[in-house]
Amino acid sequence: MVVDRKQHCESTGTTNKRVAQKILNKRLGEIVEARFQLPTSNPPRLKEFSQEFLISIRHQNTKKRYASSVASLSAHFGDIRLSDFNLVRIEEFKAARLLSKVRAATVNRDLAVLRRMLGIAERKRLIRFAPFREIEMLEERKERRQPHILTFDEEKRLLGAAADHIRTLAILILETGLRSGKEALALKWADVDFLNESIRVRESKTIAGQRIVPMSGPCNAELLRWQGLFGPNFSEYVFPKPGHPETHLRDVGVAWANALSAAGLEKFWIYDLRHTFASRVTQAGVSHIFLAQIMGPFQPGNSPNVCEGD
Repeated sequence: MVVDRKQHCESTGTTNKRVAQKILNKRLGEIVEARFQLPTSNPPRLKEFSQEFLISIRHQNTKKRYASSVASLSAHFGDIRLSDFNLVRIEEFKAARLLSKVRAATVNRDLAVLRRMLGIAERKRLIRFAPFREIEMLEERKERRQPHILTFDEEKRLLGAAADHIRTLAILILETGLRSGKEALALKWADVDFLNESIRVRESKTIAGQRIVPMSGPCNAELLRWQGLFGPNFSEYVFPKPGHPETHLRDVGVAWANALSAAGLEKFWIYDLRHTFASRVTQAGVSHIFLAQIMGPFQPGNSPNVCEGD
């Protein structure tokens, strides 16, 4: 390429002619629009750039997830320069992670974080190109755990054996499809409208998850029963933390496991109650569009932690 009467050579990092042509066309477009800049002669290293990248992530749960991938990337690659990433090294990373018995879904998350960081570096002209054009993500569908859809008989056994707060939490999720952590456990009484039988979800995984969810009669009745045990002024939270009513429960893993054991049920994630809600309303003929509006962003293949849901 000739820029300002000077010739500049740049490898596309690929042997695929179609991909190489796309990269060339992109550079030519940048030259025409006066946006072309030569990559820096001193590209940043992984440690420094990844920390800056994490600081830019605003959502705390997302930042925590990305930080886990950054740690895995750093453990394998060390503090290499971003310009030293290439197809061979990334493929070696994939192979090494799989050999260490890490699930394909986890490896894909690590790759997605690396792809995003290198994409940012490319746009900032810190590196010549992000070497992900020919890298394929791993097939993970075969590894996905099938959710446990609760039968009505199992539901009866579970609700009869569970501790009181688990019973209320289970009914809430089964009747509304709320996430267990960010939405159900963090729910405030101010967002429960008994008169209009609805719940306003203010705290969710994403902004798109903020919504108003209709309450069924059984859910309305159960929350009124639960509130009556403490009184409306005991805590602003529906599920207050024992001994600290100023905050809410964050972990019900032990109580959930105990409830399953007492009911004689095999272990499954509390998140599967959300799957059960989706299955039941779908079988009842509710449209997928309306279901998405009720549940917010929903990924059927997830298998999250017991305490936090998705």
